[in-house]
Amino acid sequence: MKKVWLYFENGTYLEASSFGAEGTSVGEVVFNTSMSGYQEIVTDPSYAGQFVTFTMPEIGIVGCNEEDMESIGAFTKGIIVRSYQARASNFRSQESLDSLLKRYGVMGICEIDTRFLTKMLRDSGSMMMVASTSISSIDELKKVLESTPRIEEINYIEQVSTKVSYIHPHGRYDAINFRYNEPQTTKKIIALDFGIKKNILNELTHAGMEVEVVPNSIPSSEIINRYEKGEIGGVFLSNGPGDPLILKAEQQKIRELIEKKIPLFGICLGHQLLSIANGYDTFKLKFGHHGGNHPVKNAVTGAVEITAQNHNYNVPNEIVQIATVTHTNLFDGTIEGLSYNNAPIISVQHHPESSPGPHESSYIFNEFAKMVR
Repeated sequence: MKKVWLYFENGTYLEASSFGAEGTSVGEVVFNTSMSGYQEIVTDPSYAGQFVTFTMPEIGIVGCNEEDMESIGAFTKGIIVRSYQARASNFRSQESLDSLLKRYGVMGICEIDTRFLTKMLRDSGSMMMVASTSISSIDELKKVLESTPRIEEINYIEQVSTKVSYIHPHGRYDAINFRYNEPQTTKKIIALDFGIKKNILNELTHAGMEVEVVPNSIPSSEIINRYEKGEIGGVFLSNGPGDPLILKAEQQKIRELIEKKIPLFGICLGHQLLSIANGYDTFKLKFGHHGGNHPVKNAVTGAVEITAQNHNYNVPNEIVQIATVTHTNLFDGTIEGLSYNNAPIISVQHHPESSPGPHESSYIFNEFAKMVR
């Protein structure tokens, strides 16, 4: 392993070891408390522009395989782990995490105190960082960091959205028989790709909807025309990376869909963009929600659901003027789900598809299917 040097915007300077891709990379650092699913996290396009610090100390144990990819590649800037295990022990493994990271140009950083990093991010908040296997000088690293645009200034959706439309072919993955289910679908919907995850598409199909994934650049007029002709029954607004406030074109597109009373369902970034399109700007959380163990209370049933989370931004409490809160985060009381009062629109902040788990919120896809039908 080569040495790698890290410089954070708060002035912290660290030396560690590296695996995966080499070079120099700048991004925002967050921490993730998930105990499993590192491949799904690395290949989640919502992490574009970010370094992910894993609180789980041992990473790489089960290797990687094609079936657990959440997208066509890995879009994180890098991952930071306490101990990287190069030898995988899993019969499904097809390649090592090191190999996957090298293939997609993602840095791996290890032999570092991730408890210290997590506490620093908890106390100081998410921050920008530069990592380099070739630059060790603090002054040079600082220059690179200060001359690189912040994550709030970059439209990462342009990098992660599909360039061509396609029909998603699969339902849920059968982990017992190791194959995808092929459910019967009825009404077609359009999924606007802001950085969509494969298992979200699997859940939409499993709920009985034929899903056509389209680029974020598709004109709203085309969507509206297809809805008015009866070709589609609704629109899904996907998860995705970055600050939703800078996505002006997407905000306007969603406003036009809202005006036509098209059934809409948003997850994560889609949830945030729906809020902004309705006139309620999002705000940034101190260190965000990233993990697979967040308790969320369902205001309709009273049940507490354990959810997967991956976001730095949240909708404001003032949105209760036009929407009903359906889900609340029990860690900090922030809004996790909404049902709009005068429109066929629902949205959630967490990831109800939750691959590899938990799956307690997957019923939300069936609710959208009922709206569409």
